[in-house]
Amino acid sequence: MENYYQPEIECASREQIKAWQDERLVKQVKHVYDNVPYYRKKMEEKGLTPEDIQSTEDLHKLPFLTKDDLRDAYPYGLLAVPLDDVVRIQSTSGTTGRRVVAFYTQHDLDLWEECCARAIMAAGGTKKDVVHVCYGYGLFTGGPGLNGGSHKVGSMTLPMSSGNTERQIQFMCDLGSTILCCTPSYAAYLAECIQEKGLKDKIKLKAGIFGAEAWTEEMRRDIEQSLGIKAYDIYGLTEISGPGVSYECSEQKGMHINEDHFIAEVIDPVTGEVLPDGEKGELVFTSITKQAFPLLRYRTRDICVLSRKKCSCGRTHVRMTKPMGRSDDMMIIKGVNVFPSQIETVLLNKGYPANYQIIVDRVNNSDTLEVQVEMTAEMFSDSVTKVSAKERELVEALKAMLGIYAKVRLVEPKTIARSEGKAVRIIDKRKLY
Repeated sequence: MENYYQPEIECASREQIKAWQDERLVKQVKHVYDNVPYYRKKMEEKGLTPEDIQSTEDLHKLPFLTKDDLRDAYPYGLLAVPLDDVVRIQSTSGTTGRRVVAFYTQHDLDLWEECCARAIMAAGGTKKDVVHVCYGYGLFTGGPGLNGGSHKVGSMTLPMSSGNTERQIQFMCDLGSTILCCTPSYAAYLAECIQEKGLKDKIKLKAGIFGAEAWTEEMRRDIEQSLGIKAYDIYGLTEISGPGVSYECSEQKGMHINEDHFIAEVIDPVTGEVLPDGEKGELVFTSITKQAFPLLRYRTRDICVLSRKKCSCGRTHVRMTKPMGRSDDMMIIKGVNVFPSQIETVLLNKGYPANYQIIVDRVNNSDTLEVQVEMTAEMFSDSVTKVSAKERELVEALKAMLGIYAKVRLVEPKTIARSEGKAVRIIDKRKLY
């Protein structure tokens, strides 16, 4: 069985990585220019031809792509191969109207699954492990990606999909699952259910690979403690391939980007200027090995920092921090930039569970912010006076973090709906006006 910790690739010198990227970028730009009229038009509007791109130093010359472009070109406008060569599609949820549909050749699927295999290996996975995949399957990329990666590693794979928590826990116990793959919010929910059933001693999990939604370091520590595992972050997006674009190693200090397949940039989200490593900005990806749906300079809207500092694991590929918010999902409340991760940090630092909702509204032309937080069973038994005091304490803590007032309402345990997919954290009622 092939080992997907590939030192010749993942520990390659920076010179070798750049050589791969230079060669593959030049070929990819020509491939896209020749086969994607939509992007060729964007290049021509900037007076560019493929000959203008000779190395990664020229990458900044290329025009950006955004999710709006993907919707405008739906369904086939960015397809770069004949339909006869396409073997699968994956798709986003389409919450704002048209879905984003991504296309894959068999070559694309093989490379994607290889990237996911690297993530599993980086989390300590081997062919002796039992990989429990409860990301959603179907159009969502989470389940198929980790499922394929697990097969590449040679692990026994449980394709559980999401939902049916009773069955999830039963299979964990009966089949000895050792690596859990799901959203962090669902991992927290599973941990809660396992604790309630008194089954923690029967669970053999050693690691979790969690992604598809934002989560904080505080939430990581809570999950690790409650499940007795090491929790690894994984990053990806349907437009680029799916999970496995980057992943954490044992150091847990950023996710290594698979630079032999993707070129990462960080830009100023307002001006589009490329920022140096170490500065916070919007993450942009260019796919240099994909055939069917190769996006050039795709703006992810995720805010992060890139680092090339030496990693103790030996991998040399650039690392990205956990996304620090989004340039488009950032809430502007009373003129102040507010990220949900700031609120979650305060709650978890104060000992509250990871189930909460942020409700933004507009009353008398003024923005309002309310944070509903589930109490633990111990807190729920407190007197009304104590609960009121805890609410006031959270109000002060949130004001210190955000710089604005947020109403806090502590609610009964299990009041806020649990999530088996992406957690619904924000309800912005201002969008209804």
